[in-house]
Amino acid sequence: MAHCRIGLYPGTFDPITRGHMDIIQRAARIVDKLVIGVAKNSGKGPLFDTCARVKMVKREVGTLQYSDNIDVVPFDNLLMHFAMKINASVIIRGLRAVSDFEYEIQMAAMNYRMYPNIETIFLSATEGTQFIASSFVKEICRLGGDIRPFVSEEIARDLERIFKAESARRKVKPVVRD
Repeated sequence: MAHCRIGLYPGTFDPITRGHMDIIQRAARIVDKLVIGVAKNSGKGPLFDTCARVKMVKREVGTLQYSDNIDVVPFDNLLMHFAMKINASVIIRGLRAVSDFEYEIQMAAMNYRMYPNIETIFLSATEGTQFIASSFVKEICRLGGDIRPFVSEEIARDLERIFKAESARRKVKPVVRD
């Protein structure tokens, strides 16, 4: 029986961007099966809950050539414990800039120290995606800017709907009666 090389691409994906999709598409070509681990990560204060982010990632991934070899799974435990649970042999990490590298190399070294049988592979962002960050996308949208160059049309609509509702709530002022 042939060995199945399972790759794990973890992230918060709040929301999933064109940069994430670029890494996913490239990672899916180098492993037999790619698991996208959607981290609960409540410490980051995600805009979307875990279930919504999993649905968004599944919807986006469904458009890819290698979508049959991709699973989207939420997790809320230590990354390496999750990797062991799904029998991953490789962790995929995307690098946008040199500033990402220092943090990522430290995390990879720590993970290797705990579980030396799981390798970390870094994929650098392609030229058109190095600057895309979910936090920037949310801030641009919150302030009324066009985010379509950075996310799919569906994700743009999801974000616009949330920020429109948030803006409407802020405009409603309570009536104070004497």
